[in-house]
Amino acid sequence: MSNKAVFLDKDGTLIPNVPYNVNPDLIELSSGAVEGLRSLQAAGYKLIVISNQSGVALGYFDEIMLFPVQLKLTQLLAEIGVKITAFYYCPHHPEGKIPEYKISCSCRKPEPGLILRAARENHIDLANSWFIGDILNDVEAGHRAGCKSILINNGNETEWIFTSRRMPDYVATDINDAAKKIISKSVVFPKPKMTSYASH
Repeated sequence: MSNKAVFLDKDGTLIPNVPYNVNPDLIELSSGAVEGLRSLQAAGYKLIVISNQSGVALGYFDEIMLFPVQLKLTQLLAEIGVKITAFYYCPHHPEGKIPEYKISCSCRKPEPGLILRAARENHIDLANSWFIGDILNDVEAGHRAGCKSILINNGNETEWIFTSRRMPDYVATDINDAAKKIISKSVVFPKPKMTSYASH
């Protein structure tokens, strides 16, 4: 079984960003994603969603409303022949309105907690894995977990606060473009055979 993964941010990366949306009817795959997802899967990468869902802590929707969203996303991907290995989300926010979710946690990106958990539960080699997201918090979370990170520059990042961990390994226009970069960097060329010459 594959032990490498591509971790995918959900809102703004895998699907268009509709703030705090839990209506399955509004969910569709981002343009420029289908072929990239297929090619990553064909290359042996497990696909794992890592998402901040602070709308739970902020009181915009109940946590149970995330399950129909996950189901709809799974269905959309199945229609194009792509399987999501796992779906992880953080419902917390330190300024939340719902007491049980109002915490500073280790799972809200840019913290790497969800990625580390996903790696443990799915036996992922993080050094051979990637994170694709649309903001620098995604990039930082990937790097802090030990992955390489790609930023999809689609206008969703607005602060552009850089540190060493927030510098993407590559910048891409969409998932298709990111997938090409990942696969091109994953090709292992065979070492040339060494010929030994016996002395006579």
